[in-house]
Amino acid sequence: MGEIRVAIAGLGNCASALIQGVEYYRDQWEGEVPGLMHVNFGGYHISDIKFVAAFDVNSLKIGRDISEAIFADPNCCAKFCDVPPLGVKVLPGPVSDGVAPHMIEPFHVEETEPVDVAEALRESEADMLVNYLPVGSAEGTRLYAQAALDAGCAFVNCIPEFIASDQAWGRRFEEAGLPVAGDDIKSQVGATILHRALAELFYERGVHIDSTYQLNIGGNTDFQNMTVEERLKTKRVSKTEAVKSLIPYDMPTRIGPSDYVPFLGDKKICYIRINGQGFGDLPITLNAKLEVNDSPNSGGVVIDVVRAVKLALDRGISGPLISISSYAFKHPPVQVSDDVARRWVEEFIEGKRER
Repeated sequence: MGEIRVAIAGLGNCASALIQGVEYYRDQWEGEVPGLMHVNFGGYHISDIKFVAAFDVNSLKIGRDISEAIFADPNCCAKFCDVPPLGVKVLPGPVSDGVAPHMIEPFHVEETEPVDVAEALRESEADMLVNYLPVGSAEGTRLYAQAALDAGCAFVNCIPEFIASDQAWGRRFEEAGLPVAGDDIKSQVGATILHRALAELFYERGVHIDSTYQLNIGGNTDFQNMTVEERLKTKRVSKTEAVKSLIPYDMPTRIGPSDYVPFLGDKKICYIRINGQGFGDLPITLNAKLEVNDSPNSGGVVIDVVRAVKLALDRGISGPLISISSYAFKHPPVQVSDDVARRWVEEFIEGKRER
């Protein structure tokens, strides 16, 4: 069905996992494949994805081929696939608020004149721009979203800044005739989707949830960046709403990143606790621990998202994509249970649902 031409803003660990994954699964064409939710997505296969542009502020990545840059410091994503040269060099992007003061040295930021992002997107003939900027990049995310609009390409927002779920931004993409998907990517089996499933199970089985928390620790630059509370305000909102939206009453919660533990590298450990009242008002308490490789955990989800966005482009669909956003993101325009979201995606693939 043709190429899916993808540009990336922020060539960190998540981008490394995505790019490795596209190469790793390139020859998978049918059947059930461990690690993938859809091998065939509306006629598009993983081998149809082509990376055509990348933007970063790290001096160790700028000017290098994408295939090399994804393994440059401070990236610590597990190397699970050799990526051949892609013939695309990393371009200097705007620093904006994408680099917190305490991250200037870890990100190897030096003064470099940024490229015109919109022009680079046009020159690369990108179908879409995937935003992987660090959490807390409010201004930077909007700069890249505007560049996508100016270049006439779709936008996939993988971080907790609200673009697809913001009515004003959604309207701008709709008026431009471009699809937008987001916000804040869910992992394949991550803390948020596990917490949602457990909370929904309690509620559907008649247990009243008194309180719940989700604590996350990790050792990659995502967690290092979020050691400054100001950087993760929207992250807490996104993760908390993803869980609380399924329960029709208020309950005390504490959800979000908790600590940076450098020796964990790209490993993430999540602790979930739910306190509830069951039959006879007697207590029920659940404690769960989940341990994952953090960055690859979202790669398969993004592979589905970019193919959904390409289908929307093919079909002339513009504005926020409700089905794939509800399925793949923590803070979508419309929050529904995960089983409903999955059904919506299957209907979208089949052409039975417009968005």
